[in-house]
Amino acid sequence: MNQIIMVFLAFIVALSCGLHDAGLTPVQDETEAVRQAVLDYVEGVYNVDPARIERSVHPELTKLGFYRTQGKDGYSSGKMTFAQLVELSKKWNKEGKLPKSAPKEITIFEVQDQTATAKLTAQWGTDYFHLAKYDGKWQIINVLWQSPPPKK
Repeated sequence: MNQIIMVFLAFIVALSCGLHDAGLTPVQDETEAVRQAVLDYVEGVYNVDPARIERSVHPELTKLGFYRTQGKDGYSSGKMTFAQLVELSKKWNKEGKLPKSAPKEITIFEVQDQTATAKLTAQWGTDYFHLAKYDGKWQIINVLWQSPPPKK
């Protein structure tokens, strides 16, 4: 009986060590995977790399945004589909005018086993994300965004 317990404990220790080989706990690993999905989104647009959008954003994306138009008061709103986002990523920074210092600050609010929430501050404003795990991979499914607020 003691041998069975010892074998079981050795198995648990070996399994635990395997999880830490990469230096990450399972929770840290999931958080990093969520961060990578958001990073793929912003760098897909910044670096004119639609493949990064395609791997980090779910095809059933719902994206709603509020933007300000120069010379007008208030905000206008608009929706964007997955296909429109992919097309946008092909041309948004095609001329390479985006400064190297363009922001891409990512905040992860919560990561559960199937869903996560995050925030991105980027050149165009602030994006709030809902992500879901599809076939073991984190993908952005909802985005709510707005242009930077007017300066006071």
